[in-house]
Amino acid sequence: MDLGLKGKRALVCAASKGLGRGCAEALAAAGADLVINARGAEALLAAAEDIRQRYGVTVTPVAADIVSEDGRATVLEAAGPVDILVTNAGGPPPGLWSDWERADFIAALDANMLTPIALMKALLPGMIDRGWGRVVNITSQSVKAPIPVLGLSNSARAGLTGYVAGTARQVAPFGVTINNLLPGIHATDRADALDRGVAEADGISLEEARARRAATIPARRYGTPAEFGAACAFLCSTQAGFIVGQNILLDGGATNSVL
Repeated sequence: MDLGLKGKRALVCAASKGLGRGCAEALAAAGADLVINARGAEALLAAAEDIRQRYGVTVTPVAADIVSEDGRATVLEAAGPVDILVTNAGGPPPGLWSDWERADFIAALDANMLTPIALMKALLPGMIDRGWGRVVNITSQSVKAPIPVLGLSNSARAGLTGYVAGTARQVAPFGVTINNLLPGIHATDRADALDRGVAEADGISLEEARARRAATIPARRYGTPAEFGAACAFLCSTQAGFIVGQNILLDGGATNSVL
């Protein structure tokens, strides 16, 4: 299927590895030129060169902390007008309700709610003026079913979800769609960190922790960045223009809910 993305320009955050990298590669495979961002310059430059060589698209790497105001300004200046925005940021650390103070919540909100909102506010006007645009926010399955040890993430991502629900309906008349992708466990560094925490807490090996978690997923495996990226690319396609304000789970069936 031709996704209609040849010649489109996409900004993908946290794209040097993991789910962001999966999204960047899928968009590049569909012919979109990329601006990719991450904090670590070395991994980002390597990812940019690899994508450029494999897909033959223009890839502009911008190493900056997208959560900081200065970093965000640097990325937006380098990106210029873009047709596609994929927001993404690492989740806050796990813990107990009694561990978190106000500063912890502010940091979570900055990374997982306020930064995506700031990027949308900066880039939506141009999309509206051009009559076409796509925004995909990478959030979490915890939006559908909160995870007790991820209270910081639950709170921040739920706030972003509420913002998108209203905003998506306001920009849809101008040919701009906003949707959220809700990953469950995928084979990424984030999953490794969570599994290590379980292994240490329960006194088991990392492999056993992974096997335990995989057994709770109906698909009996972790997702891959490539299949996550394919879903992102479809939401960014010309064919997805009637999908507005949705929260789409990619979790192998792990979240047991009707809707």
